[in-house]
Amino acid sequence: MSRLVIVSNRVPVPKPRSGPHAGGLAVALAEALAGREALWFGWSGETAGSPGVPSITTVGQTTYATLALNESEKRGYYGGFSNGTLWPLLHYRMGLAEFRREDHEIWRAVNNRFAAALAPLLRPDDVLWVHDFHLFPFAAALRSLGCRQRIGFFLHVPFPPAALFDALPQGRRILEDLGAFDLLGMQTEADANNLREALAGVDVATPVQAFPVGMDSAGFARDAEKAAAMPETKRLAESLGGRSLILGIDRLDYSKGLPHRFRGYAALLKRFPEHRRNVTFLQVAPVSRNEVAQYRALRRELDELAGRINGEYGEIDWIPIRWMTRALPRATLAGFHRIARIGLVTPLRDGMNLVAKEFVAAQNPADPGVLVLSRFAGAAAELRGAILVNPNDPDEIAEGLDVALRMEEAERRRRAESDRAALAANSAADWAKRFLVALDATGTSVGRAA
Repeated sequence: MSRLVIVSNRVPVPKPRSGPHAGGLAVALAEALAGREALWFGWSGETAGSPGVPSITTVGQTTYATLALNESEKRGYYGGFSNGTLWPLLHYRMGLAEFRREDHEIWRAVNNRFAAALAPLLRPDDVLWVHDFHLFPFAAALRSLGCRQRIGFFLHVPFPPAALFDALPQGRRILEDLGAFDLLGMQTEADANNLREALAGVDVATPVQAFPVGMDSAGFARDAEKAAAMPETKRLAESLGGRSLILGIDRLDYSKGLPHRFRGYAALLKRFPEHRRNVTFLQVAPVSRNEVAQYRALRRELDELAGRINGEYGEIDWIPIRWMTRALPRATLAGFHRIARIGLVTPLRDGMNLVAKEFVAAQNPADPGVLVLSRFAGAAAELRGAILVNPNDPDEIAEGLDVALRMEEAERRRRAESDRAALAANSAADWAKRFLVALDATGTSVGRAA
């Protein structure tokens, strides 16, 4: 079996005795790495005045090779072009995208430096799997160095319509770079169609296919059942005083629709007063990218909204909304999922959203909760038992919550059973296997041709 080489923006290097990290890309790829030799390459997340050769750590059959960035590279590659330009554009938020030619050039220079550092570590029969928008030009950089290995790419976030992407300065050049990959993987067929249309405009024939990310639902269900007995989960359950828990878990990001969600909850309390004092909404949203002005402004807006809602509807023995911006362990969150009556997942646009899948997996099959889900999350195509809402309409969120809170047990069980079956049919291992099989089946690309 060929060695699998994973390339990602950040590399979750585990400690030798601790095993792999839980969360994010590491969770999705854990099963793909099991039982085979692998190399995982990318940024260490650290900054250094003079970044040097890759730092190498080997745990089990996986070797982790990481590079540091200098401060200028971090600002331009990560904070600037990746998060300041590409992230909002790919999430359909062109109005928030800021383009600076200097950031774009730094982004390309970092990709070139990463490629130059990885190339000497490669073997002729390696199979490379590159992840996410930070590394759009990475295959082209490797090809320019003479690398002819098979290289696949997977985009974990949405891809916008071609007309929207066309507004990006240097966008045509980026699309041409994608032609150096042998396979382009997307979360949904809608995203795949958007990218196909964009590539047609630059005459790139690289195949584009949809591979929805899966999860180890059985394993997460076991973790959630155990976590329900943990002290943190018991403390939360006891503090509810018998009230139904509405739970939101997200990274603090404007793509997650958190202000819209807060307003939807406020609309529930206003329009359906019978739910007052009978529900508690807990939103966990760890701070991210706090160096970016839009993210600091988002936190201030949410602080104000939470205070306004609690001030208007709260009583001396009931706080309508609990708002946390610190990270909690994944095991703790699994227990919170288990006891929640409602999972509220309302991104304005999301590639997949594994939190929605985790909520479904964590539920007690005998007495499951209900998922209220944005129709603009990739997970909506698979989780047909969820109540789908348009997050741009607070009243629609409120109505979805009302339906979920009133739903009879038999209906809740029927919906949960359907969604658990969907999760079982698409595990993380299945997702990785499907992508790698498809990559192996691709013909010789122009990039590899002699």
